[in-house]
Amino acid sequence: MHLIFCAALAFVFCSESSESRNVIPYNLTSDTLKYTNPVFEPVLADPTVVKVGEEFYAYGTEDNWGNEGGYRLVPVIKSKDLINWKLVGNAMSTKPDWKEKGGIWAPDVTQVKDQFYMYYSFSTWGDVNPGIGLAIADKPEGPFIDHGKVFDSEEIGVKNSIDPFYMEKDGKRYLMWGSFHGIFLTELTADGRKPTGEKVQVAGNHLEAPYVYEKDGYYYLFGSTGTCCAGAKSSYRILVGRSEMLEGPYVDKYGKSMRDYDSGTLVVGTNASTNGYAGPGHNAEIVTDAEGQDWLLYHGMSKEKPKLNNGTNRRVLLLDKIIWTSGWPSIACEEPSMSSQKSPSWQKNQ
Repeated sequence: MHLIFCAALAFVFCSESSESRNVIPYNLTSDTLKYTNPVFEPVLADPTVVKVGEEFYAYGTEDNWGNEGGYRLVPVIKSKDLINWKLVGNAMSTKPDWKEKGGIWAPDVTQVKDQFYMYYSFSTWGDVNPGIGLAIADKPEGPFIDHGKVFDSEEIGVKNSIDPFYMEKDGKRYLMWGSFHGIFLTELTADGRKPTGEKVQVAGNHLEAPYVYEKDGYYYLFGSTGTCCAGAKSSYRILVGRSEMLEGPYVDKYGKSMRDYDSGTLVVGTNASTNGYAGPGHNAEIVTDAEGQDWLLYHGMSKEKPKLNNGTNRRVLLLDKIIWTSGWPSIACEEPSMSSQKSPSWQKNQ
């Protein structure tokens, strides 16, 4: 019944024609109370976001936007409302040199005191020894100066060590990471540049791109599963589990361990054939507006235009509000919104 109901809603509310969607374009004026996905295009894959003062800065994976913007070495965009984004430029001026070749993927940016730390993946497709590095900037727009390798896969003992997520707890620094070979957690040294102590596995081989959000006494572990980059056939989706402790154990809403292959509660995917986006996943940090509403930024691909002319996956930036039901988060109908939605509010009782 749930699937039938949501499929019906998706057909009515989430699948307007391209003509009707274009009535409200993605780059709305700041006083507009409605928006329609995507909120930024052509590409912002594997997004991360940080708020500085009254502005949000978002960053994405290195990509070549071809005739829609050229080569981007970790693109940076900024916004005051999560809806209207402006391209700032590239976060890095030169690529790190501690690895012979590779792309800078899935950056995670956090303000640490008066600086900005970017943990990034350095990898190629099929890389036998990818790793994670750290770059630091004095301003959110960069330039981020590389401080070298934090660890590579061989050193840390985890295959495909990419997709970092940084957080602090009780005055200590931690890094969570992993891509289809387990999600792991390690404490970092006081300067955040190297792992220290024993690593802990918190989720299984079916997930990548971890992100942790604290709410009401729980740590919520979000991760992506499926194929990220197969254009309109991508099966990417976001799952979640929760724990009372950062190191776990994490379970889904049915009590199944997140270390089990078939675990995880669906946050957003593409269940209905009527939905126009493929491969929604790799979410950024959750943002809470002035009314207490939580919002999720993530990427996805239009099924009508899933790739750029040069073959790059056209992973646009999507935004949807999170619905909390009995302590579990999801997007309405567990699919990207297609119709006009109420924008985030930055003034109470707006």
